[in-house]
Amino acid sequence: MPADAATPDRIDTSGDKTLILLRHAKSDWPDGVNDHDRPLGGRGHREAPAAGQWLVNQGVYPDMILCSDAVRTRQTCTWVCGELGEKAPTPYLDSRLYEADATRALAVINETEERVRSLMVIGHMPWVQDLGMRIASVDSDEEAVVSMAERYPTLGLQVFTVPGEWASLDGRDARMTHFVVPRP
Repeated sequence: MPADAATPDRIDTSGDKTLILLRHAKSDWPDGVNDHDRPLGGRGHREAPAAGQWLVNQGVYPDMILCSDAVRTRQTCTWVCGELGEKAPTPYLDSRLYEADATRALAVINETEERVRSLMVIGHMPWVQDLGMRIASVDSDEEAVVSMAERYPTLGLQVFTVPGEWASLDGRDARMTHFVVPRP
């Protein structure tokens, strides 16, 4: 769903915790560069700030950012943090998020301290989509879930409310409220 499409009002971060899953922006694959070291392409550099702008427009500022240590995710994170400005937390690079599957990515999320009320995780396909499908509860926004399941492009961003502890997040227990693909 485009960023300018109708979305619910601002995200409520006062009660339940918030989980934001973001796929990195469009990358490049220059000759002689291995997958881990692939940078963002021109389009990725132009579009990546839009994810941060969307969060700011929603009034959502993550308390913590976990980011794959691949170059393209780190660059996406830099653009997002630039838009979050002084409210951006210092990102934590986690090598386990590179080449992870949904189970491994969820295990990383499960380690989050309870004082963290809003967590953003920046990663890769296919686990960002697989994890979204795994944790989306039956009371999720149906349009958001269907959109995410059908097509998960670069810079796709999912937002969930998490009612329980991070450590107990497992399956069908987070309500997806948004799936957007922010564009400038």
